[in-house]
Amino acid sequence: MKSPLPATNLRERQRQETREQILRAVGRQLEAGPLEDLSFAEIARDAGIGERTVYRHYPTKEALLGAFWTWMQTQAVIPPQVRNPARSLPRIREAINAPHDVGRPMRILVATDAWEPQVNGVVRTLTRVVAELRAMGHSVEVISPDQFKTFPLPTYAEIKVAIGVYEPVQERFKAFEPEAIHIATEGPIGLAARRICVEWKLPFTTSYHTRFPEYVSARLPLPLAAGYAYMRWFHKPSGRLMVATPTMRDELAGHGFRNISAWSRGVDTEVFHPTRPGDLDPYAGMARPIFLSVGRVAVEKNIEAFLGIDLPGTKVVVGPGPQKEELEARYPRTVFTGSKAGEELAAYFAGADVFVFPSLTDTFGLVILEAMACGTPVAAYPAPGPIDIIPNSGAGVLAASATEGLREACVEALSCDRVKVRAFAETFSWRACAEDFVRNLQPYPEPEKTRFWRRLRRLARVRRRRPEAA
Repeated sequence: MKSPLPATNLRERQRQETREQILRAVGRQLEAGPLEDLSFAEIARDAGIGERTVYRHYPTKEALLGAFWTWMQTQAVIPPQVRNPARSLPRIREAINAPHDVGRPMRILVATDAWEPQVNGVVRTLTRVVAELRAMGHSVEVISPDQFKTFPLPTYAEIKVAIGVYEPVQERFKAFEPEAIHIATEGPIGLAARRICVEWKLPFTTSYHTRFPEYVSARLPLPLAAGYAYMRWFHKPSGRLMVATPTMRDELAGHGFRNISAWSRGVDTEVFHPTRPGDLDPYAGMARPIFLSVGRVAVEKNIEAFLGIDLPGTKVVVGPGPQKEELEARYPRTVFTGSKAGEELAAYFAGADVFVFPSLTDTFGLVILEAMACGTPVAAYPAPGPIDIIPNSGAGVLAASATEGLREACVEALSCDRVKVRAFAETFSWRACAEDFVRNLQPYPEPEKTRFWRRLRRLARVRRRRPEAA
């Protein structure tokens, strides 16, 4: 005999069942007639509950419809074998789950805690995708830390964290009136945007760029479970959680995440290209072969796994980071160049013999594609990102495990055909990446998006007049 549920759990389950009754009734009403005819009285009658109950759960029509669209997005991704056919609402579900016309211009708002002048794969991905979206005709508003007061992140001064963001972000939402909202990061700006979307019942998407729980555990005495609990909470209301690789998708699904969609990456094959006659040689005078690593010099990048192995020639590390000075002192035979960008960075990639990627905490590793675009083969551990890109590519070699075999992979990568390495990188493009991004968005359905922002403006005017009337 099952023990009875605690009273609080029972009440919450009853509330959830009532909300589902209401939302299913909304769906039936929309199946039967136009959105303009939707009324709380009809919904209550259809759901078999009192009209006051509907108002108690959803006090405004905007809140009701926002909850309905979000609920339908969740329903749309439930596997067919789990879904109850008798309760499905095919016309509405198909309308919400249908692929968008990526060419139709939209107003897209992107909220991110990672932006220029930060230098990392997340920033390069977002800035390039935003540029592609604008070139495709979309209007894009980016909310980023450079628009706010900031303070340096403890233990990582290069990263600036925005403060006092909620009300300014709210005003940016109102001014831009986005059709689609994407929250790229889980920091203060991402949290503010998430709160606004949840409170206003606006559909939105998120993306998983950084293995945040692993990063936190590498720096602070916190268990992975705590980090994943936060990340599940943050991404739970998202209509779609975009991830870069199948391995990352499977890993997050195993941690209880849902609504996961693929969003691959691209590389600029014009900027990153093999060495040409007359190009700068950044390795002049150094012993060959050159083994290069590019990225933040930080504990979570597992850089010492590369520095500690015995390799012929010269090891070169390009990038800034909190561990740079410490590691320079401990590994005097390694060349640390600091931060590089643009053509100079491309020259470092192109002139190296092997690019070494020791990280176990990245979700993709954009630098892998940048190295390959320069014709430089990659040696890496079989972690998310490398394990999805390198096998059967002819463009690199994976180590035997996540802890062993990196030296052997580096040496074997020296024999890769650099022409084939470049050809493989050419199969990735930023335009395809941006088109995937648009297909994954969850725009507010017509015509409610226009009504929502119009009513919000009217409410704001009323609130401004009230003090004057008093």
